[in-house]
Amino acid sequence: MKQQTRKRLGDLLVEAGLISEDQLQSTLKEKSSGQKLGDALLQRGYITEQQLIEVLEFQLGIPHISLYRYPFDTTLFSLISKETAKRNRLIPLKKDGDKLFVAMADPMDYFAIDDLRLSTGFQIETAIATKDDILRAINKYYEIDEGFDELIGDLSEHEAGQEEEISSDDSPVVRLVNQLMSNAVAMKASDIHIDPQETKVLIRYRIDGILRTERVLPKHMQSLLTARIKIMANLDITEHRVPQDGRIKVNLDFHPIDLRVSTLPTVFGEKIVLRILDLSSSLNDVTKLGFNKLNLKRFIDMIEKPTGIVLITGPTGSGKSSTLYAALNRLNSEEVNIITVEDPVEYQLEGVNQIQVNGNVGMTFAKGLRSILRQDPNIIMVGEIRDKETVEVAIRASLTGHLVLSTIHTNDSLGTVTRLLDMGVEPFLVASSLSGIVAQRLVRRVCRDCAEEQAPSKRELEIFAKRGIKIERIVRGRGCSSCNMTGYKGRLAIHEVLVINDEMRRVIMDGDSFTRLRELAIKSKTIFLIDDGLLKVKQGVTTTEEILRVAIPE
Repeated sequence: MKQQTRKRLGDLLVEAGLISEDQLQSTLKEKSSGQKLGDALLQRGYITEQQLIEVLEFQLGIPHISLYRYPFDTTLFSLISKETAKRNRLIPLKKDGDKLFVAMADPMDYFAIDDLRLSTGFQIETAIATKDDILRAINKYYEIDEGFDELIGDLSEHEAGQEEEISSDDSPVVRLVNQLMSNAVAMKASDIHIDPQETKVLIRYRIDGILRTERVLPKHMQSLLTARIKIMANLDITEHRVPQDGRIKVNLDFHPIDLRVSTLPTVFGEKIVLRILDLSSSLNDVTKLGFNKLNLKRFIDMIEKPTGIVLITGPTGSGKSSTLYAALNRLNSEEVNIITVEDPVEYQLEGVNQIQVNGNVGMTFAKGLRSILRQDPNIIMVGEIRDKETVEVAIRASLTGHLVLSTIHTNDSLGTVTRLLDMGVEPFLVASSLSGIVAQRLVRRVCRDCAEEQAPSKRELEIFAKRGIKIERIVRGRGCSSCNMTGYKGRLAIHEVLVINDEMRRVIMDGDSFTRLRELAIKSKTIFLIDDGLLKVKQGVTTTEEILRVAIPE
């Protein structure tokens, strides 16, 4: 019976024009046996949760509901524990006589409904809501029930020395820290900032590259909060005057999360930043990074050469590591020996030998690279090129028959060539070793649930005309509950892939002007950052404002 309903869902989605028959068949073929079709389609990005819910609503005749500003009856939260709510992705809405109304991500989950009926004694009536919406609501409302206010009130001036206060599992501060982490993961934040100020402590989340304040805590909670995080990351809790770095591994809402912790002494106490590395959602497929067809082909040709240097460039937080890891993943096979030197190692890759840089014992990028060369590698990945010494070792490695992948901080692909020459590297070495450079930036993606077409403004028409691109409509997000009223949800990368050809090599060796290099790049049909960005605006996946935020039009 269930198989039949599942098939109907696929057919309905095809009929509604949301997915193609090919996408449906390939998903049915590739998905794991226990996975629901809806989840598999979401995972591949073919549909959004909102679209899935609307089709389910039509298919099952169950109403769908947005929890963004729902007036919850908080007294009902005592009927269903937070654990149960999270595990089954449901939240109680209201009761009416002997009926309990519940919002569920999967209203076909009859086991969960039966359990609820037995444990609460009510008849259960269901509504559908998105998984994210439910997790957000649980994180937001259940903590009132968990004595959050009492926790803030009760923590009068405590000294951080109270060990039992910061390490016992049910102590308020431990619950608070777990809460902050699971909230951040549910909202798909990349970083949590704990900012001490004169009279308060701000908790801010970076979501899709933009920071926003999530909550304000009273000043007296600062020392406990700091101590708790330091204990989790194995840092020295008695040392407040020097920056410290550590890692935390936790299981949140049933999947593993890795956090990189960095503390920094400021005048109002230690500022802490937690970088969230979600191990289950690391991008490991080159074809899913948002390269356009021509760029993708050029990039794959570059990394599949047996020798040479491929550099990925862009500011901090532009997804360079993800692109590197995706490239390594593609090249990773039993026939090759891949060794990396990183600072720090972000994701552990199976079958790849990864070395961590350690300044305390003199293990630098350059030193690590030299020792790698005696290990008979085929492919070497250097986390970052920071100085002349590292560049020179990397260049020698590429000239002696190795493929070297690395990142460097410059604004665009052509600027990278100039930067290498400015570092004092011989033009001949740069020209003969460099295979190509990829410049990349991350831009926010228009939320697919509230996207609507608009006519471009006069300024936009000018920008597009200048780059020789025709545009009639652009797409912007109105703002809805699933994107927190921002109009954007998720991010994608824009790229500039420069392949160094023989003519360019000659120009670099002769020390010709930068303009000449640029002309050759245009001649070889290089798509510049701004053009790739504007083409993605034309496809309706991002907006002109986002592109201009990260790429400067000439």
